[in-house]
Amino acid sequence: MKEDINKQIKALFALYSSLVGPDRLIVKAGKLEALELMRSTNPGERLLALQRLVMEDPTIDAVPAADEIAEVIAELEEELAEQVARRAMEDRIEKRVAEKMDEKQEQYVQEIRAQVLKDAAKEVETPHTRKKLADLQKKERLKLSATAMEFLRPSSMAEIVGQERAVAALSAKLLSPYPQHLILYGPPGVGKTTAARLVLEEAKRLKYTPFKKSAPFVEVDGATLRWDPRDMTNPLLGSVHDPIYQGARRDFADTGIPEPKTGLVTEAHGGILFIDEIGEMDPLLQNKLLKVLEDKRVFFESPYYDETDKAIPAYIRQLFEKGAPADFVLIGATTRDPSEITPAIRSRCAEIYFEPLTPDHIRQIVVNAAHRLKVGLAPGVAELISEYTIEGRKAINILSDAYGAALYARGGKAQEAVIEKEDVYQVFQVGRLTPYVTAKASAAKEIGRIFGLGVSSFLGSVIEIETIAFPARESGKGTLRFNETAGSMAKDSVFNAAAMVRRVTGNDMSDYDVHVNIIGGGNIEGPSAGAAITAAIISAIQEKPIRQDVAVTGEVSIRGRVKAVGGVFEKAYGAKQAGIRTMIIPKENAKDIPAGHLGLDIRPVETVDEMLAILFQ
Repeated sequence: MKEDINKQIKALFALYSSLVGPDRLIVKAGKLEALELMRSTNPGERLLALQRLVMEDPTIDAVPAADEIAEVIAELEEELAEQVARRAMEDRIEKRVAEKMDEKQEQYVQEIRAQVLKDAAKEVETPHTRKKLADLQKKERLKLSATAMEFLRPSSMAEIVGQERAVAALSAKLLSPYPQHLILYGPPGVGKTTAARLVLEEAKRLKYTPFKKSAPFVEVDGATLRWDPRDMTNPLLGSVHDPIYQGARRDFADTGIPEPKTGLVTEAHGGILFIDEIGEMDPLLQNKLLKVLEDKRVFFESPYYDETDKAIPAYIRQLFEKGAPADFVLIGATTRDPSEITPAIRSRCAEIYFEPLTPDHIRQIVVNAAHRLKVGLAPGVAELISEYTIEGRKAINILSDAYGAALYARGGKAQEAVIEKEDVYQVFQVGRLTPYVTAKASAAKEIGRIFGLGVSSFLGSVIEIETIAFPARESGKGTLRFNETAGSMAKDSVFNAAAMVRRVTGNDMSDYDVHVNIIGGGNIEGPSAGAAITAAIISAIQEKPIRQDVAVTGEVSIRGRVKAVGGVFEKAYGAKQAGIRTMIIPKENAKDIPAGHLGLDIRPVETVDEMLAILFQ
């Protein structure tokens, strides 16, 4: 049985050798790592070598088991039969061409070849493919007008609303003989991409910057860039199309030449590579990008590249030996926290923070967009839109939708179109939009109700906290209830507040049934609601009303100190959005925010007593 198998394998090797020739057989075996297997006395290993050669696939590495050998031999016989048939057909065609060329004189040889090529080209096109081409060309001639976002996009840096400080910082770092890599932080829809585009256009006009008039602005979404551990595809950095499995050009595949394909980093050479949502990129790909930033080149490798092969084109040889140029300025934009970006990337980039937009900014954006659309706004429309979004992009989308509704309602007469509140409400209803801010400040005072402040992804928000307290039915057996969905940090803040109640009020919390509720049940990250919760509990027990135009942030220690917290700058925007007039912050955070920021009365405090004095005014 074993002798029969060896004879079959030997016969298959002989057949394959007759097809490709002994010399080419040895060359292919070397490239496909099959030489050692061919020399083996193990029939399974020799059969594995034959599989790699016939299938031209070096990744086949499983030695056929004894019960699989017959099946593998059958598959190889079928494949070789197809190759033999194909070779016979090719031989017949070559013979016919040779006969045709022999009939003509030598001076007509070149004309015959041209005619053959022409005939081949004609055979490619069919009535079906010609119809497809005609349909495609017809679609190319059809153009719609620009989208509202394209039409209303700012065309100068002066038109970017609410980002004066960020745009100035961006300009200072790019409009220089030595531009810096940048990371732009901030909420979505505030103009990060537009600002980067406009600053590059300004840089191209200045002689002292390194950007030429042809400097490209290459934009890509980091969420679409994925790291391929096999390195077979990499649209960001580039990859090598090997001749066997990655579809190199046919002429390269036939001669075994790998073909490098450059990526976006080379396309951005001499300009800006803008990666939106860079925080969504795979960390490994971020680290790969670091190497390119250091070298300003991309290098390619392939086991199929043979530097001694004289048939390799010059541009492929240069890409393998010198790499592809990739000297660009990286600008990454993200809505994520800086801690989520690879530290090595951050260390090579200057960081700029774009600020959330206030209602006044949204109103200005809406008015500017209406002016460019040449449409009127009924009183209160801009203010209404500013209540439903804090994104400039979203505000423009709402306005353009309302503009379309107004045109439709008035029979398409643009000169008569005025956007009414009813048009905007129609957009809200169809899009299921709700007001961005539900907690509103007021001039009234209430017992046990206070506004805290939170922050998430560069967006501050007002947290509405309410507390109610009743004397316990039995002295010393009071209960404390708290909605668990607010999170463990908020729960800890409640217990810290309990320690303060006795010191401030002289009453013991165990003598009361106290219920603390975070309205909406949202999770509170960090201890920054401690000061607000403490004030609400004291207000409920002492029945002292709290001002409803004040918001509080700060951690409370059990010794009565109001300790520093993070995100104070962003929290100010949440307070402004809700109509808050006074913002109480820890004194340790006073340096983090300018006095009078956004028109707020910023009150730094050091102790709980100082905070209560403001709240109970």
